[in-house]
Amino acid sequence: MRSIPLLLVSFFFLFTLICSFNKSKQPNMLTNATGKTVPMHRRDFLEMTGMGMIGASVIPSLFMQGCTGNNSTMELPKIALQLYTLREEIKKDIAGTLKKVADTGFEDVETAFWPEGVSVNQAAGFLRDAGLTVLSAHVELPIGDKKDVFLETAAAYGCKKMIWHGWPEDKRYSTTEGTKELVAIYNEANQFAKANGLQFGLHNHWWEYRNKVDGRFVYEILLELLDKDIFFEIDTYWVKVAGHDPAVIVKKFGARAPLLHIKDGPAKWNDSLPEDNPDPMVAVGKGSQDFPAIAKAANGNTRWMIVEMDKTVTDVFEAIRESYDYLIKNKLAKGRKTV
Repeated sequence: MRSIPLLLVSFFFLFTLICSFNKSKQPNMLTNATGKTVPMHRRDFLEMTGMGMIGASVIPSLFMQGCTGNNSTMELPKIALQLYTLREEIKKDIAGTLKKVADTGFEDVETAFWPEGVSVNQAAGFLRDAGLTVLSAHVELPIGDKKDVFLETAAAYGCKKMIWHGWPEDKRYSTTEGTKELVAIYNEANQFAKANGLQFGLHNHWWEYRNKVDGRFVYEILLELLDKDIFFEIDTYWVKVAGHDPAVIVKKFGARAPLLHIKDGPAKWNDSLPEDNPDPMVAVGKGSQDFPAIAKAANGNTRWMIVEMDKTVTDVFEAIRESYDYLIKNKLAKGRKTV
């Protein structure tokens, strides 16, 4: 719609030129290639200056720019890192590891769990010292005494997005009744979060997209029955492992999935899951995932692309840097550093 004023100006300019010829009593003069001065009529002038082409191509083109829904005009999601990726490194050196994350270009992180003996308040201090902001936190469900931990975590990090990490698989997902029971629990957690000024979301693994109950995938039931203000953090890797096209799923969720976990690798089903995942993950852009297609399918609804690797056999810091560079270079996400 921003092209409409330009469209009107173009029409006005063309109209003014035509009127100037209509009002002139003498034909405008033009020096031809031989140096002779000859009269130039309105049609000749329009053809020479290309104004005829403006009416035929430029103006319609300007109009279409405001109507095509081109993804290039959409704001890019921000890039972040799920710190679970560096859980082993954090055990050895919290401050040094977080500094490397910041040096890579990340400004925002998603937290998981810290080594034993490190409180969320201590962790928040390490994050501040590294210049990192917490955009979201993976937490336990706010049930019973976990409600206090839920609120303490949000306060320590100063973040609003609290996400049920979803691990391990709940066997209630094997029946419709059990799934509905979990829906009620999640809705209750959402009401608790909202009452305390927070947002509640769900993170998936493969079972929500592989398990069917009464002919429907579990994720379809969740999408239908959960409170509409519960957001989804779609783990695109596990969606593909379960046999779905992540782009199709992301498009289906639309604005209800503002956060995406960006993970790459073979993404093939293995019957040994969850006891063992024999396929290590790789830097984003080096595996089987089609992230440009996923970004296009999101249609501007993605606010955060969160890099994560559960397991890798390469240098994890190098894989993180390559992932950052891939997303920024291909204009799939934005960050502090450009490539």
